[in-house]
Amino acid sequence: MHFFDSHAHLSSTEVLPLIDAVVIRAKSCGVSRMLNICTNLETLQNGFKLAERFPEIFNAGATTPHDVETEGEAMFPLFVDAARKKKLVAIGETGLDYYYKELNPEVQKRFLKMYLHLALECKLPVIFHCREAFADLFAVADAEYAKGAPAILHCFTGRVQEAEEVLKRGWYLSLSGIATFKKSEALREVAKMTPLSQLLIETDTPYLAPQSKRGRQNEPSFLPETARIIASAKGLSVEEVAKATFENASKLFTVVK
Repeated sequence: MHFFDSHAHLSSTEVLPLIDAVVIRAKSCGVSRMLNICTNLETLQNGFKLAERFPEIFNAGATTPHDVETEGEAMFPLFVDAARKKKLVAIGETGLDYYYKELNPEVQKRFLKMYLHLALECKLPVIFHCREAFADLFAVADAEYAKGAPAILHCFTGRVQEAEEVLKRGWYLSLSGIATFKKSEALREVAKMTPLSQLLIETDTPYLAPQSKRGRQNEPSFLPETARIIASAKGLSVEEVAKATFENASKLFTVVK
């Protein structure tokens, strides 16, 4: 049984010093592939080094909506270069976050459009971050992103209605350790309704450790707990969830080394 952690910040300052032990523990738990999310110059450069050292690790990159006002202009050309040189298997995480009221929505939308166009140019999937901004995200994507082009709603925490909008566009819905929390019944309903063919699982390392590890720094080796909870919600075996999400991610990110 193999798992694919479809979203982890492995080159972050919290995880990078521990990376050898983190990868060993991941592999011991069956997590044999991991997508590292690069969000700035340091994580991008370190992500390249990780991909060279570990055949299990692949890279995606973009400036997050939280940081586009301060870092977007400087970083965008670097992510363009990395994508065009085929050093990335996805563009993201990019998107919209209206939870923090001090962030400028129009700046976020401008960079979202730029990253959508880059993904189309390089024929790469887009990884969306979206919080309290689903209507605007769908509107921008419908206008700027080709119908049927691949996308992932990472760490989905929306409602059933929003999940339906994701799925009807043919996008993938990725669930994190939040789905294991005691009060996440609504998210487990989303897990139940999501077809296996459009499902991914992730840790969002080092954030959002699953229920039994709450309070600890998250890591890919914790992914099987999320898979077990999702399997239970769907009335399936863990093996079925692991197989489907592994195959979905492998195909989506065209991971070949």
